[in-house]
Amino acid sequence: MKKILFLGALTLFSTQIIAQNKFKVTCDEARHGSYTVSPKLPKDGMVKAGTVLTIQTTPENGYSFDTGYFSTPGQWGAMYYESVTPTFTVKVDKDLSVGACFVPKAVEENLHVVQDVVYAKPGVKTLKYDVYSPKGKKNLPCIVIIHGGGWSSNTEEVMRGFARELANSGRYVVFNIDYRWYGTLDGDKTPTELHQIIEDAYGAVVHIMENASKYGGDPTRICVTGDSAGGHLSASVANFVERIGDRGFGKIEGVYEFLPTYMPKGKTVAQVREALAKAIKAAAPSYGVFAGDKLVYRFKDYPYRNEVAPIGYVPDASKRAVPQYLLRGTTDPLIKDEEVAAYVEALVKAGQRAEYVQVGGATHAFLDWKPDQKTQETFDKYGKYYAHQMLAFFDDILKIVTND
Repeated sequence: MKKILFLGALTLFSTQIIAQNKFKVTCDEARHGSYTVSPKLPKDGMVKAGTVLTIQTTPENGYSFDTGYFSTPGQWGAMYYESVTPTFTVKVDKDLSVGACFVPKAVEENLHVVQDVVYAKPGVKTLKYDVYSPKGKKNLPCIVIIHGGGWSSNTEEVMRGFARELANSGRYVVFNIDYRWYGTLDGDKTPTELHQIIEDAYGAVVHIMENASKYGGDPTRICVTGDSAGGHLSASVANFVERIGDRGFGKIEGVYEFLPTYMPKGKTVAQVREALAKAIKAAAPSYGVFAGDKLVYRFKDYPYRNEVAPIGYVPDASKRAVPQYLLRGTTDPLIKDEEVAAYVEALVKAGQRAEYVQVGGATHAFLDWKPDQKTQETFDKYGKYYAHQMLAFFDDILKIVTND
């Protein structure tokens, strides 16, 4: 009897080991194109751990490849890991889904797109941005986009639909940036703090100013925007310029300065600070966190929440004007109307121009672009229209005359 029980337990243990050595791979349905997976997946989708899958994509006529991906469950739905090449590989080390996304050719036919421009490498992650330039244009103002994701997920790819929509106006060169995730999520032994993420955002802007002319951009006319965590970061970039310095953040009592992750050779901190102050003309921080007490949800143990809260450092408009355009969906469960209204009040009190628009029926992250149909439909419904409203605000600030 004991022998039978032992053999049964051994069989169960062996079955579990075998199961742990395989993972479920699911193929998402592709629209406006197709893809193949090699080696061919078994009917049950169970694939041996360590298997490298090759995915090859083919768009329909009139469409082009947008992105290939694999995805895993994340804290806000599927977390996408994307590839910008139509043939790509995925190593199976967990349960995952694979797929491909296609867009109409017209989406990028008037744009020159440059991907993965490196601006710094302060740790494990290489920091980069993508550029969307209207073809044949020069000396255009620049828009810098900072993505969201709770300071802990997503890359610049989640803003590419928004970036294309802005750049297709033909009036702006758009730079879509990435930054470090907080804590040790990037694999760094030393945790990344929130003020360092702000330094990444500043580093990207400084690098863009140094290189904008290569892509047809004017480095003296920059607008910053972002959503969710990127809303906080874009407001920070707009408001904290006077605190650009090299004395450290919290190392000296009462001193909280930001040193951009990228600094140009031969330029002093004072020169960079002055150039940023002159170049940043406007901001559009969408459904972001602006007050220190609201940052506690993500940064409970971070002692400097008030020092990284844009609401506490709005510049006096008589010294430096930085008009701001703010969006929030009326059904947003994360960012409340009163939070944005309080920030608007602080802007107005400092003499800054502020426009606050509540988007009827929209929830959080309606400016995002992901491979799934629901996110794209949300962007089509809300994101496209309000991208153009944002452009109109920037046009007005920069005195750009349009035929729209």
